[in-house]
Amino acid sequence: MDLRYEAYCFADRLFYDVQSQDETVKDDFSQALPPVPEGWTQADRNIWRHVHPNGVVLPKQGWKIHVSATVVNAGEVLLASYAYLVERRIPFKYLRTRSIVLARNSKYAPREASGKLITIYPADESELGRVLAELSEILKGQAGAYILSDLRYGAGPLFVRYGGFVEQWLEMDGKRVLAIEGPDGALVPDQRKPVFWVPDWVKVPAFLEEHLAARRAGSAEEFPYRVLRSLHFSNGGGVYEAVRKADDARVVLKEARPHAGLDRENTDAVARLRREHEILTRLAGVPGVPEVFERFSAWEHEFMAMSEVPGRPLGQWLGHNYPLTHHEVADEAVTAYAERALKLVAEVERIVDQVHERGVVFCDLHPLNVLVDDDDSVSLIDFELAFEVEEDRKPTLGSPGFQAPPDRSGFEIDEHALAALRLYLFLPLNTVVELAPVKLRSHVEFIRERFGLSDEYCARILDGLARRVDPPTGSMTTATAKAMASMTSDVPWPDLPVVLKMVATAVLASATPHRADRLFPGDVEQFETGGTTFGYGAAGVLHALDTAGQGRFPDHERWLLDAVRREPPKEPGFITGAHGVAHVLENFGYHDLAEEVVRSYAPMVPDTEDHGFSSGLSGIGLNLLHFARTRGDEGYAARAVELGERLAAALADVEPPGDKARAGLEHGWSGPALLFLRLFERTGDRRWLDTGVRALERDLAETMIALDGSTQVRDGNFRSLPYIGIGSAGIALVLNEFRLVAPDLPVVAKLPELVGSATGEFVVQPGLMLGRSGLLATLAHADGPRHAIDRHVAALAWHAIPYQDGLAFPGIQLRRLSMDLSTGGAGVLLALATVANGTPVLPFLTAPALPGR
Repeated sequence: MDLRYEAYCFADRLFYDVQSQDETVKDDFSQALPPVPEGWTQADRNIWRHVHPNGVVLPKQGWKIHVSATVVNAGEVLLASYAYLVERRIPFKYLRTRSIVLARNSKYAPREASGKLITIYPADESELGRVLAELSEILKGQAGAYILSDLRYGAGPLFVRYGGFVEQWLEMDGKRVLAIEGPDGALVPDQRKPVFWVPDWVKVPAFLEEHLAARRAGSAEEFPYRVLRSLHFSNGGGVYEAVRKADDARVVLKEARPHAGLDRENTDAVARLRREHEILTRLAGVPGVPEVFERFSAWEHEFMAMSEVPGRPLGQWLGHNYPLTHHEVADEAVTAYAERALKLVAEVERIVDQVHERGVVFCDLHPLNVLVDDDDSVSLIDFELAFEVEEDRKPTLGSPGFQAPPDRSGFEIDEHALAALRLYLFLPLNTVVELAPVKLRSHVEFIRERFGLSDEYCARILDGLARRVDPPTGSMTTATAKAMASMTSDVPWPDLPVVLKMVATAVLASATPHRADRLFPGDVEQFETGGTTFGYGAAGVLHALDTAGQGRFPDHERWLLDAVRREPPKEPGFITGAHGVAHVLENFGYHDLAEEVVRSYAPMVPDTEDHGFSSGLSGIGLNLLHFARTRGDEGYAARAVELGERLAAALADVEPPGDKARAGLEHGWSGPALLFLRLFERTGDRRWLDTGVRALERDLAETMIALDGSTQVRDGNFRSLPYIGIGSAGIALVLNEFRLVAPDLPVVAKLPELVGSATGEFVVQPGLMLGRSGLLATLAHADGPRHAIDRHVAALAWHAIPYQDGLAFPGIQLRRLSMDLSTGGAGVLLALATVANGTPVLPFLTAPALPGR
């Protein structure tokens, strides 16, 4: 699970966002700091505030200092550090608000970044040593979370690591990673992992040697258990399978880090671990609850040992057994699953009832905390939020879709989670219901009919999840009756032009032209790659609106033009960078700026090694061919041929498939295959067609026969993926283009197998690259079965949420709405337009032959 999304859920109830728009003046640390003196520059960037003395030029990289603090003492630590650094004209940055500090130290915040309040940039090692010595005296006694990526200086809140001072980016495995320069000047990854790391060419300064020795000595302390493997990590600590050295007993160890893993009441992981030990002691002997052993301290962390519990998390069990993910499912399989799932629910209810009999509220019932063994016996784990019912506490953490609302107390908290679990086992879209409670009744009606569930069972879901007060979601509950009437899941939407208009209405209503960082709210990637890109920013949304026949919007186009000049993309790629933006500018008639963008990023292309369509050479090459056509300029075509030659050479030396899935349109060899095909069409050189076939075969080598018998991309030992971005649909889209050009190629015979993987009834996410819309578009392009197309259109209603008189869709993880092309409403719009109007779902694809509805 990508833990970045948690941090972007704090600022807004509807959209992923940085914490800048709804913060109070009181929350901002600037209110407690003196004004920046003359001769300094201050600028906010995302969650950080950068403070830099004019005229001070820093190296690109070096040893940096991080200052840690808790939510309670952050203001005091910052004020003391600020005064020291400003007086000595040393550049630094700090987290802008107290709420950001809480978010960055929360339980599911990224571990490698947790604990940091201030980053200091010493000019050299001499200044590094001086600042550490002097500032450690000033901050003596101040508490803060241990920064796992750093070396601790003494016993205080100062930490150091070697890394970049300025942003430099490197492509690795299709992703952009921060980089530093090696001794030869070549970029290498700036490793940001939850372990202290120093590049092998960098010598640790002598004044840090004793602190490095202290770290090694602490990690080498005698530990009473031998750890076999890790089971789970959060910012609060880890969970491990271990053996007790004293008697070789197998146990589960739970670790808690001080001042880390905070909940919204600022309770840390250590306090929760101590509470869990007390609760498990009280529940001793309850079947299905772990037996607790000792609790002890080691190397500043707290640990608790408890008995092993057999089974796998309920979410994994669901992934292996849920019938609606299969491309073909018999009624008998649906009935058998329903019987089995109802028995599991009954087992969970039995354990919860016995926990309640001991006077304990579990308070954290969700699929990861329910383990199912091979015989379908059930256990509950993770009692760190549990409390005695007399305490009358409220949940301060919880799983999205299962955490009880504030109007519940005592045992009602668990009753709410049980109701959510009853729904989850038959339609695991609880986060959609939490985002828009108006969806609850239609979801329950679907499972009643599809699984033949009793009225009593469904009533318990409705009663348990019904809101007693109106949720504070604003326009989420004021959609028009027309929108609600279109949100059905038993028949296809009858009037697709109306639905297209409603999706476009929601996208346009979300626009924030007053903001400089983004125009349309989307995925968290827009805060990494920028607000202009094709996949996650304004360029892709405006392209989708135009392609789907919903119009051009001059004011929004002006925003895009200004933003491209103000903050150009960070890389040359198509989905995540400059070429995707240039493609849209070119099609909209902004030819001079489009050419300027392409020309300005040309020097970066020789250093681009990624082959993919998203950030790599194939997307760039396809766009260069597009420019060659729109401008009649063979120079662009010649550059595309050069990239094709580079990709062909890379394909000849490509490594065999690994465990991690890469195949598909965005990151696999299907993107280069599409470029090779277009080069064949342009040149007539058969060599390009043969190379394209080899590229497709490389992606096909990553496929497997999935649990439902369809052909999907393998991801690890058990998981398989059917999507466009990574998955079999991405291969199918490109293979279909080969079918249209050279239908007699033997590789074309694989197309029906891949198309079959796109026909499953249930898909977790609605988006284009990693969701249902991509499967829908693939079926439309590849002339897939009409009943599957209709079913996908209808089932999009599961995710459709009324927003400002239109229909919006949640993005990745379903926790917030998204309007972008890759993950949100713009991508849904393109997929529906493909079905309704026969328009290509993405650039460089042929228009499908499917007639309009």
